[in-house]
Amino acid sequence: MGQDRINVAVVGATGAVGEEFLKLLVERNFPYKTLKLLASARSVGKRLRVGNEELEVEELRPESFAGVDLAFFSAGAGVSREFAPRAVAAGAVVVDNISAFRMDEGVPLVVPEVNPEDLRWHKSIIANPNCSTIILALPLYALHREVGVRRVVVSTYQAVSGAGARAMQELQDQLRQALRGEPVTPGILPVASAPRHYPIAFNVIPQVDVFAEDGFTKEEWKMVRETCKIFHAPELKVAATTVRVPVLRSHAESVQVELERPVTVDEARDIMGRMPGVVVWDRPEEQVYPMPYQTSGTDPVYVGRVRRDPTVAAGLLFWVVGDQIRKGAALNGIQIAELLLQQRLLTPAS
Repeated sequence: MGQDRINVAVVGATGAVGEEFLKLLVERNFPYKTLKLLASARSVGKRLRVGNEELEVEELRPESFAGVDLAFFSAGAGVSREFAPRAVAAGAVVVDNISAFRMDEGVPLVVPEVNPEDLRWHKSIIANPNCSTIILALPLYALHREVGVRRVVVSTYQAVSGAGARAMQELQDQLRQALRGEPVTPGILPVASAPRHYPIAFNVIPQVDVFAEDGFTKEEWKMVRETCKIFHAPELKVAATTVRVPVLRSHAESVQVELERPVTVDEARDIMGRMPGVVVWDRPEEQVYPMPYQTSGTDPVYVGRVRRDPTVAAGLLFWVVGDQIRKGAALNGIQIAELLLQQRLLTPAS
């Protein structure tokens, strides 16, 4: 990675993804010289442990980015739209974990194992894809690169971590309420700003994000459009149904693909298993397949239940699971930053 040490800021440092960024900076020995924790005014003064030190959270302000080389953003689209340009103007490169810039033509949308070359044309803002898109992209791109993918139909089983730390707490609170026979009081899911909320304990909610006029949710369209952009394949046909399930972290997805040519199950396992960042756990005769409880807190994307689709000439079905907070968010962002340093696309300002 080189010996240059850089000044780093984490915007949204007190959120679930922000805290994961802090853990991974330490775990992966990221070469930061200084680390600035930024959040809203209500978090000012809170102290977070980062490795062997405690750092105080500062209020996010227009002048917060003076001297910052790299800023990770994970604090909402409005925050990114307002403050990412300010960070860039101050000389920082921004890795944005929110949807604010993902579909902008001038902003690379990057999964490092899939399209690292797109980093070379960044203009100081790089977008981190949606968590469900990242988890799908790794095994799907392996198939697309070696065989060719015509069509994808994906249904997600998304953990509450995708809705943030408050949703994770709400699931735990509702489980306790339900088990004690108390009324369950939903206030966040499916969308905090929505007029109606539903329990997630002992329930599944077939809505992630808000609805568009066509009946699809914003999350579903993210998966469609982002996958095509990352793959540089505007002709790729993708359809998604996104569902929230009562799991704390780790998203799961059921995937049906139509390929350019048939492949055997063993070939498909081999192709996906050779993709960096993918682990194949698929021994149905032993009931071996990935599940959220095994994969939470780990880095890879896991594939199982690989089988031929008997309804399509070149069809394949598989199951994929990955930790939404790690590879689906913070880890992918850290890997982007590591590549920027390796390729000398990010250097310290001083």
